[in-house]
Amino acid sequence: MFFQVIDILGTIAFAISGVLVAQEKRMDPFGVLIIAFVTAVGGGTLRDVLIGQTPVSWMTNMTYVYVIFASTIFAIIFRKQINYLRKSLFLFDTIGIGLYTVVGIEKGLSIGLHPIICVSLGTMTACFGGVIRDILSNEIPVIFRQEIYATACILGGATYFLLQELPIVENFVFIISGLVVIIIRLLAVRFKISLPSIYKD
Repeated sequence: MFFQVIDILGTIAFAISGVLVAQEKRMDPFGVLIIAFVTAVGGGTLRDVLIGQTPVSWMTNMTYVYVIFASTIFAIIFRKQINYLRKSLFLFDTIGIGLYTVVGIEKGLSIGLHPIICVSLGTMTACFGGVIRDILSNEIPVIFRQEIYATACILGGATYFLLQELPIVENFVFIISGLVVIIIRLLAVRFKISLPSIYKD
């Protein structure tokens, strides 16, 4: 139950971030819904296809579809209030990658994959929806820039497996690992920390 709650919260966060991007691009309501949908389920779809879990999760559990529709309508109706929050897109996107990293790792563990592969799955689950969102919105995906994005997911995934070795309640392992991703991403942006460039100015 706790795991499903985390998954749904991540879906909500990414759906809203998709709506905000689509609104910035002045898309029509159908375009807004499509961007919200692919942002919310893109990473999970890739993950499920890679591990051979088909039909993918959102096709077999309509809860995700309803949540995306509801989140989209909510974000459209209250867009002024949401946009009032400074850097709301960044916040929702950051929350989404934190939650989805843990979800992807747990999916990998459930079928007995190696920890390194689980961290990779978690990172893909967290990042790929945003990649599709940015490509469809004619933007260079954040993951392909110098920003600390996928790196935060990897560090959060490593934290997950370190905490597994300690006598900590599993639910707290989920929460702490997700928070590590969120905090690293927030700190990286706040203090302008980025990966080194391979290109000379």
